[in-house]
This record gives sequence, structure tokens and C-alpha cells, in this order.
Amino acid sequence: MVKKTFCTTREAADLLGVSVRTAQLWVENGLLSAWKTVGGHRRVSRDSVEQILYKKSAPANPELPSIKLNILIVEDNQVLLRLYQERLIQWPMAPRVMVASNGVDALLQFGRQVPDLLITDLGMAELDGFQLLRMFHAMPEKFMQMCIVVVSGLSADVIQQRGGIPGKTLFLPKPIPFDTLLEIAQKIWARKFACSQGELQCA
Repeated sequence: MVKKTFCTTREAADLLGVSVRTAQLWVENGLLSAWKTVGGHRRVSRDSVEQILYKKSAPANPELPSIKLNILIVEDNQVLLRLYQERLIQWPMAPRVMVASNGVDALLQFGRQVPDLLITDLGMAELDGFQLLRMFHAMPEKFMQMCIVVVSGLSADVIQQRGGIPGKTLFLPKPIPFDTLLEIAQKIWARKFACSQGELQCA
């Protein structure tokens, strides 16, 4: 029997143990090689699937970089902070999750590890999200390294009255849109993975 050199997106997702949407995101970000048939159906390279499977099953090699997605959550509501932690640790890429209850704690965490993804509230005691974002914006060498998402219950009008948020920042309203956050995280992780493999030219 001749081995198929391709599979459908669903078959790739089943082989990798991820959702179809995750497999689609990996295709979109170049982690999985794929093309479209004349009829518009997507076909995924079986070799690219097996490369990921090999990397997932291979024993840890200390000489190879550990591809971890680092996420910092800044939220003063302890119930929501706990909810973030419980949901994010279930994500397929198994991110490293750091938490802070206000801007001061966030800066301490930031000093230890610049996150790939920062998710922050705006209304907080001590140093709030507005002040935190302005401080990050004043450090372009760090600011440009991470994706920043604001998740807040404040209206757009109130945010504008408070001076707005930096243009690079994505705003999402509460309740916490975990599905959207997961899609964002998948894209960042896929790019980070591709960069580590030399599949993308990354600064």
C-alpha cells in the first residue's frame, strides 16, 4: 500500500490531538505545510504532521530550546485570576502562566520574564492598567516583543476619557472571551515555534 503524502485538516487535527481550529491556525501560520486543491479543499503535508508528532514524542534534549508560550495575566479580581489560571493551563500549547493582581506586581513579573502575551485589566488599585500600558509603551524594545490584550468591563467611551490605550493593544470586552484569547495565543505560539525551527526569519 502506498502511503498517503497528505491528509485533510481534520485528519491532521486527530493525529496531533488538537482541535480542527488549532490545526487551521497552524496551517495559517506556517507550522503545518498545506495547499488547496482545485476544488478548494485544504490538504496538509503528512511530513509536516509527522515532524510535529516526532518533536512531541521525542525525549527532552537539553541542547534544544524549550518552546514555551509565556503569558502574564494582570487582574485584580482574584476569582477571575483563578479562572484564567484554570482555563489557560488546559490550552494545547501548555503555556507558562504568570499572574499579577495589579500593575506593580506586573512590573515585578515583567522584570523576571518578558511575556509573549500580556492580558491585562484596566481598572485596578495602586498602578492601574492605563498606567501600566503607558509604562510599557515607553519601553519600545520590550513593548514590541509582546502581544498585549486588554480584557476589561469598561466601555469604549470611558477608555477614551481616560486617555485610551496604545494602538498596538487589542481590546476585548468582558466576560473573558477565552476562545478568542486561545486563537491569539495559538498564532503567537505557532510563530514562536516556526522561528525556533528556522522556518521564519524572526528578529
